[in-house]
Amino acid sequence: MKHLSLLVLLHLAFPGIAQTSLQSDTIPFKMNAQHNIYVQAVFNKTDTLNLNFDTGTTELVLTNSVLKNKLATTPKLYTTAYDVKIGALTYQAKVYDAELTAHETDGRFGWDFFKNKIVELDYDKNLLIVHAALPPSVSKSKHYTKLPLTFSKDLLLIACALKQSGVANKALFLFDTGYQRTAMLDDELLKQGHFPTAKMPVIKRVVMKGARGNEIPVLTTELAVLQLGKYKLKNVPVQQLTGNKPLKNENLHILGNEVLKRFNTILDLQAGLVYLRPNHFFRTGYTERKSTGA
Repeated sequence: MKHLSLLVLLHLAFPGIAQTSLQSDTIPFKMNAQHNIYVQAVFNKTDTLNLNFDTGTTELVLTNSVLKNKLATTPKLYTTAYDVKIGALTYQAKVYDAELTAHETDGRFGWDFFKNKIVELDYDKNLLIVHAALPPSVSKSKHYTKLPLTFSKDLLLIACALKQSGVANKALFLFDTGYQRTAMLDDELLKQGHFPTAKMPVIKRVVMKGARGNEIPVLTTELAVLQLGKYKLKNVPVQQLTGNKPLKNENLHILGNEVLKRFNTILDLQAGLVYLRPNHFFRTGYTERKSTGA
């Protein structure tokens, strides 16, 4: 198991398996003030839990507090698959432990629960919909921008563009609904692309705590343009890592849910595509700087 900092956690194991088949399963979700989305699930046919849907992880992660105090029985970590009922479907997943998880939740589950399916995230209606096939209306719509999904070591990646002072870099980002902020930029990648970070206005400097309690210095700056397909977000406050990467030995930018929530999303895990369509959050302000927006 690999612990990743700042709630960007990846646990490499076997994918969850749906036990029954439906054409479409509609699941209501809630989104907290930290931009985390979560659903209600039943673990091991007994325990009702609130679980964050985190596309930056795989399998099932429960906090140490939940493992010790909330479950009817103590699960065997890392080796045994357990039933996890979400909506009308039951999945199987191994259990991993972590000290931290999203606010108001007991743990998180990964994108691999829905492997080979279509996952719709409707932030206008607060619905997570699991489809057996891509809805025809999606491919016909001119409002979606379509981007390829890259699968790498069980990571979901998409290409985005960064623009500042006349310089444009295109790079792969971890597609991470579990990360609470807009985007976390890898300093080494920015240097490799000769990106003008010195011209990005500084908003603040902080030291964050990782999932293992490790300290991670983070600089928050304002990025002129973050572009996803044909859609541009302007004056976006982003975090720049200056050390202690959340993904060990990986140079990778991270795209978080404060950006992703601005798009109703279709994750086509069959064809390896993501469809993004602006919703009512598209022009709302940001946590770090609410006066600008998209």
